[in-house]
Amino acid sequence: MAGYEETFARYYDALTADVDYRGHGAYLKSLAEQYGGRFRLVLDLACGTGSLAVELARLGAEVIGVDGSQEMLAQAMNKSLGLAPPILYLCQDMEELDLYGTVDTTLCTLDSLNHLPGKEALRRTLHRVWLFTEPGGLFLFDMNTPEKHIRRLNGSTYLRETEEVCCIWQNTLDPQDNSVGIELDFFVGEGGERYRRYSESFREYAYPKEEIQALLEAEGFRLLGLRGDYTDGPPSPEEERIIYIARRE
Repeated sequence: MAGYEETFARYYDALTADVDYRGHGAYLKSLAEQYGGRFRLVLDLACGTGSLAVELARLGAEVIGVDGSQEMLAQAMNKSLGLAPPILYLCQDMEELDLYGTVDTTLCTLDSLNHLPGKEALRRTLHRVWLFTEPGGLFLFDMNTPEKHIRRLNGSTYLRETEEVCCIWQNTLDPQDNSVGIELDFFVGEGGERYRRYSESFREYAYPKEEIQALLEAEGFRLLGLRGDYTDGPPSPEEERIIYIARRE
C-alpha cells in the first residue's frame, strides 16, 4: 500500500487543479525580462510534480527541476515525456542544492520557501541559490506573509475532495513567531464504504518583507522589486503572498 509521500504525489495535481501554471510561467518569464534577466537556462526549485517546469520548457527555456521528493519527481518525469530538450530533474533538498554549473534565472514558487524549518534553513537555501545562479542572474520567488498566517490560516480548516481522494487541511497559528502548524489527512477509497487514512504534519514559517530583504542582501543578492500575488502592482499592506525579484551580485 502506498505511503503518505506516494499518496500526496499521486493526488497532488488533482488537489491543486486551481493553480494556473501556464499563467504563472508566462508571468515569471515576463517579470524576468522586465528586469533584464535571461530565461535561457532556468532552475525550478522545489518543482513538485513538474507542472510549472513543463510550462517553462514550452516557453522555450532549458529547465532544471529540483525537488526533495522522489515520488513527486516520478510524477514530473512522466508528465514531461517527449519534451525537447528534456527537463533535467534532480532529487535534492533545497538547503543542499548542488548543480553542475550556474543558471540564468532561479524560480521558487507556491510558498515552497515558507516550508523550510526556520530562518537558518532559509539562509542556507539562499546561499545555495546564490552559488548556482550566474552573476547578474535573477532569483524570483513567492512567499506567504505573516498577514496570511494571522488573517487567513489561523485556526482555519479546508476540505479538498476529488473522486479518488478527500483531503482535510487544518491550520494552527503559533503567536510566538506567527508560524502555522499544518495537519493533512488524506482519505483514499478502497472500495465500497472503506477508506484508508494517511496523515502528515509540518510547519510553515513567514517573515516580514524587511527580514527577507536583509537575508537576501546578507547572502549576496540585491532586492530589485516586489509584486503583489502574481499581479503587476506592488504588494498591499495586507498582501498574503509577495513576489520577490532579486539579482545575484
